[in-house]
Amino acid sequence: MNKTFKEALQHRRSCYAISNCSPVSDNQIEEIIRFAVLNTPSAFNSQSTRLVLLLGENHAGLWNIVKNELKKIVPESNFPATENKIDKSFASGYGTVLFFEDQSVVKELQDAFPLYADQFPVWSQHTSAMHQLVVWTMLDDAGFGASLQHYNPLIDDAVHKTWNLDKNWTLTAQMPFGVKVQEPGKKEFKPLSERIKIFK
Repeated sequence: MNKTFKEALQHRRSCYAISNCSPVSDNQIEEIIRFAVLNTPSAFNSQSTRLVLLLGENHAGLWNIVKNELKKIVPESNFPATENKIDKSFASGYGTVLFFEDQSVVKELQDAFPLYADQFPVWSQHTSAMHQLVVWTMLDDAGFGASLQHYNPLIDDAVHKTWNLDKNWTLTAQMPFGVKVQEPGKKEFKPLSERIKIFK
C-alpha cells in the first residue's frame, strides 16, 4: 500500500485469474469497505450506496446463485463454458463485494427536489460508480485482483432472499476479488487527443 494515488489508479485493472487467497486479514478488507462508504462522495450528499461484503461460504453461495440462474436461460450445450468461466474467474476468488443503491433515498430526494426528479436515478448510478472505483482501487492496492460484473437483475431476487436484504436496495454490480494468479494483458488506449479538449 505504498503507491501514490496516481499509481494506484494506473495499476487498477480487470483481473479474471484470481485465487482463494488473501494478502491481508478479513478485518483489513472490512476496513476498506468502511473507508470507501464513509469517504466516497455522493450527489446531494445522499449517501445512497449500500455495500455487502461476502466472504467464505457466502462468496461461494453468490456464484452458485449466478450459475443456477444462468442455467435456466443458457442453452445446455453452452452451459459448461459459462460454468467454467464463473468457476475460474469469479467463484475462484476470496470474496465478492455487492454494490446496491437504496431507492428509498432516491425517492426522498425526488420528492424534496421535484425540479431534478428525473436526474436523481442517474446521479445515483454516478454515486455507485464512484464507490466501485474507490473499492476496486483500494482492493488492488491491498494486493488483490478484481473485476466488475453485472449479473443483475437476473440474480436480484435470490440475492435479496438469501441475505435478507432491504427490497429498496437495487443491485448494481458485483466485484469478485482474490490474489492475482496472473497479471492482466496490455491495455490499449485511444489517443487522448480524441478524448480531451483544452481551451486556454
